[in-house]
Amino acid sequence: MQEEAGQAAIDAFISAFNASSDAYVTELLSQALTPDVVFWGPLGRSGGVEAVERFIIEMRGHPAGPGTMTRSSAVDAPGEWARYRWTYRTTDGTHELTGTDVVHLRDGRIDRMIVFAGELPTG
Repeated sequence: MQEEAGQAAIDAFISAFNASSDAYVTELLSQALTPDVVFWGPLGRSGGVEAVERFIIEMRGHPAGPGTMTRSSAVDAPGEWARYRWTYRTTDGTHELTGTDVVHLRDGRIDRMIVFAGELPTG
């Protein structure tokens, strides 16, 4: 059950990246995140849905052009923690970024999120 709730929250979060307009980002995030979400992203730690919304809107305005976020793995959720891989591709296909997110789930929504962008170097 936790895995299904986690996948639904994660997919709602990813849908916010792909919303047809910035106006829908908040609505989708409210389905995915708790109001007190803590977000660790490429620029450090921030809190609240508004901080995540700002991050997404900035990504949607990426200098390389608009893109699409997809979940590129299954959701692995051994309890209240989950991880998944994602891919962000520009619409014209010229740029791609991949990574792994780790999230903590509370009441079927994400209350902690850590974004790891890029591939890990091999040992």
